[in-house]
Amino acid sequence: MGDWGFLSSLLNKVQSHSTVVGKVWLSVLFIFRIMVLGAGVEKVWGDELSKVVCNTKQPGCKNVCYDHAFPISHIRFWILQIIFVSTPTLIYLGHVIHVIHKEKKMREYMQTHQSQGIVKTPKYSDEKGKVHIKGNLLGHYITSIFVRIILELCFIVGQYYLYGFIMNPQIVCSRDPCPFTVECFMSRPTEKTIFIIFMLVISCISVLLNVLEVFYLACCKSSRRKPKTVQTTAIAIHPRFTTDTMMENQKLGLHDA
Repeated sequence: MGDWGFLSSLLNKVQSHSTVVGKVWLSVLFIFRIMVLGAGVEKVWGDELSKVVCNTKQPGCKNVCYDHAFPISHIRFWILQIIFVSTPTLIYLGHVIHVIHKEKKMREYMQTHQSQGIVKTPKYSDEKGKVHIKGNLLGHYITSIFVRIILELCFIVGQYYLYGFIMNPQIVCSRDPCPFTVECFMSRPTEKTIFIIFMLVISCISVLLNVLEVFYLACCKSSRRKPKTVQTTAIAIHPRFTTDTMMENQKLGLHDA
C-alpha cells in the first residue's frame, strides 16, 4: 500500500471539493480497488509465470504461451485502469487549487486596497477555502465525470477482448518454439475468477455512480433556477396588481362623490 500513498493523499484532497455522490465514488475507488488490489490481488497473482505448468520442457515454450494468453497481466491492467480513471479527477483538483490560490490573492488585494472602492468579489470560493461548484468549475467537473465514464467503459471492453471475465484453467498453444500443440495449466483459476468478477462489478458500480452524479448535478442546477423564475414572475405581476387596485379605488371614489 505504500506505493499508493501519494495517489491516495491526492484523492483525499478531492473529497472536500466534490459532491456527495463524488465522495461515495472516491470511497469506492479507494476501499474496493486500491486497498483490495494492494492487500489481496497481488498475493493471489504474484509471479504467475513461475506457477504455470506445461506438458513440455521445451525452453521458452511456457513464456511464449503465457505471453500469448495474457498480453498484460491482470494486476498491471487494473493498475492502469485506476491511474487513468483517477487522472480526470486529479486534473480537476489542479484546477480547484488554482482557483483557490487565485481568489485568495484577490482577497488579499482587496483588503490592501479598500480605499479604492473595489467591489469585485471571489466567485468560486469563500473565506474558509470552500469551493462552490458552478460556472466554469462546474463545466470542468462534469467533463471529468464524462471522461471517467468513457475510460471505465473502455477498460471493461478492453478486458473482455483481452482475456474475458473468466480465468480459463487451461491454455492451448502451438506457437514457436513449442514442438507441438502444448497445454499449459494455470494455478488457482477459480480464486482468480472471483477477483476478476469482483473488479468488474466495482467498475460497473463506478460507472453507475458517475451517471448518478451527472443527474444529481443536473437536478441541483435546475433547482437553483426555479426560485429565480418564481421571483421574476412575482415582480412582473405585482405592479399590474397594484395598478388595477388603484383604478378600482378611483372609480369607487368618483361613484361616492
